[in-house]
Amino acid sequence: MSLEKMIALHPDVGADANEALAKAARHAMLCSLMCTSCADACVAEEMDMRQCVRTCLDCADVCAATARLATRRTGQNIAMLRTMLETCIRACELCAEECARHDHEHCTLCATMCRECAGDCRAVLPSVQ
Repeated sequence: MSLEKMIALHPDVGADANEALAKAARHAMLCSLMCTSCADACVAEEMDMRQCVRTCLDCADVCAATARLATRRTGQNIAMLRTMLETCIRACELCAEECARHDHEHCTLCATMCRECAGDCRAVLPSVQ
């Protein structure tokens, strides 16, 4: 089942489901998982990866919270949703910058996912009013 369909089935949404918001929520969920996995892989590296672990875990938490808020449609709090999307963009940018400093494939994949997630959140912001 698709996230778009689930949101569209909500009584307060119906045919007006926001596909861009659903896409941002889906990528935020995936980004949370990628960041968590990258942090775990960083722990296993022989070099000091503390800052990367911290940044990845912070980003994972922000992304997970953003995905949850984006899929709640009853009694929406638009100001809160916009704040979370903006925070997710910044957390993803910071995580991508940190991961880009390392020559590990898991960091490269994480940075790519963070950039995609930030782009999706940025794209949906103008429609969240």
